[in-house]
Amino acid sequence: MRTREAIRLLRPYQWIKNGFVFTGYLFVQGWNDLGLTLSVVLAACAFSLVAGSIYVFNDLQDRARDRLHPEKRLRPLAAGTISPRGAVLFTIVILAAGLGLGYQVSATTLLLLLSYVVLNVLYTYWLKQVVILDVFVLAAGFILRILVGTVGVGIPPSKWLLLCGIMLALFLGFGKRQAELLASRSSGQSGRDVLDHYSEKILDSMLTTTSAAVLVTYALYTVDQATVLQHHTEALIYTVPIVAYGLFRYLYLLHHHEVGQDASREMFKDLHLLGTVVVWLLSVVLILGWNG
Repeated sequence: MRTREAIRLLRPYQWIKNGFVFTGYLFVQGWNDLGLTLSVVLAACAFSLVAGSIYVFNDLQDRARDRLHPEKRLRPLAAGTISPRGAVLFTIVILAAGLGLGYQVSATTLLLLLSYVVLNVLYTYWLKQVVILDVFVLAAGFILRILVGTVGVGIPPSKWLLLCGIMLALFLGFGKRQAELLASRSSGQSGRDVLDHYSEKILDSMLTTTSAAVLVTYALYTVDQATVLQHHTEALIYTVPIVAYGLFRYLYLLHHHEVGQDASREMFKDLHLLGTVVVWLLSVVLILGWNG
């Protein structure tokens, strides 16, 4: 098996999603604790390996269908550059490595990683065909990342921050379905079977609801008394407009440029969206660092 093709199987561009693992670390100013920093980094690496094994598993299941897709046909299994047998062995090795690394962090981390594996197997064989629930399963993957980076390493998660993460994950999930629906209608291809049960109108309603919920829960987190006491500042509220701009920019791109099927890649293609993430991160670090 060629190294380059094996790496492509793991879809490393998707590892940006594992930034959710660092959410708790960021808001407890974990960079001041070397041991915690190492644990969170190891947890993120473990999640990357486990998620990578799931991508290979999904490609194995979908390779026949992927050959008919204009972009997915170039994936190693669909293109035939890696054999199914080789991919199975590679999946087992990567999964075992990820779970082993997770156990080195904590038994809780291992349990959360196993939950992610079970959830994705159920998604592949059943849940991806169940309208609305399919998006909740996608969102659960993001929540498990947050939990791995909080309870998995001994950080108590903030209730408002956790709610914000849930709403953001749902927002991105419904955005993905909207983008897939728009793309399938533009190309004339059917796309996912579950898309037959969605409509632009209902997805717009869900996007409106979840985007509003993201703003409200994040704003409540910034002004929550526990947050102010923990960080000795009320200045986090000034990051709320940055989050609002990012959400609105994403919605603009979704409706006017039909992006959103793969937020991990598309974030790097739009300087406004990428800049928003960078500015938000720098703002949070500066505010917490200044008052820490």
